[in-house]
Amino acid sequence: MNYRIAICDDVETDRRFIADMVNDWTQKKGYIAKIDNYSSAENFLFNYTDHDYDILLLDIEMDDMDGVTLAKKLRRSNDTIQIVFITGYSDYIAEGYDVMALHYLMKPVKEEKLFEVLDRAVDKLAKNEKTINLDAKGEMIRLPIYQIRYAEVFGNYVTIHAIDKITVKMTLGELGKMLDERFYRVGRSVIINLTVIQRVTKDVIKLNDGTLIPVPRGAYDGINRAIINLR
Repeated sequence: MNYRIAICDDVETDRRFIADMVNDWTQKKGYIAKIDNYSSAENFLFNYTDHDYDILLLDIEMDDMDGVTLAKKLRRSNDTIQIVFITGYSDYIAEGYDVMALHYLMKPVKEEKLFEVLDRAVDKLAKNEKTINLDAKGEMIRLPIYQIRYAEVFGNYVTIHAIDKITVKMTLGELGKMLDERFYRVGRSVIINLTVIQRVTKDVIKLNDGTLIPVPRGAYDGINRAIINLR
């Protein structure tokens, strides 16, 4: 497999350290990877449009634009790149939900942990290629699974909320069998993509686009367990 990987860190020794471990990982796995290094968020953004990166290893604490701000800008146009934050502090972890970060690696980064996270990244990249075929009013639609944010049932029809809304005649259970472990059924009427959940309270699930979905009575603990198990 071929991958494009970017490392963005304003400390040169840290960039080299991570790059060496990424090279070791690719050799161990038999992958081919093009690795690009960037010394600032601004430098990355300036060159980003010329590349289609699969994985971004991103330092959070950088001068001028920090890693979280860069990730938010990136997510406006790219929801498939696997973002791995690298930080010396745990204060930023909550913000990772806003940008669908795959993981946080604490400095100093351990090789075993980095390899594990990179394995997860390529696994998610492979899953993003999965599609389902839907018959919507006589039109066959091929929909990448990762684009589905949530789906809700109305009578004999299910409305799928992706880039566009798609309504199909099927049961929620039938749709659920077509999806994977990223999706969780909340009560009788909704299936949610766990990776787009920003916050869960006893009353409501907030998605990272601001959508609010009511939490049925007794469903709170199950939703949180599903999120924890997915990560």
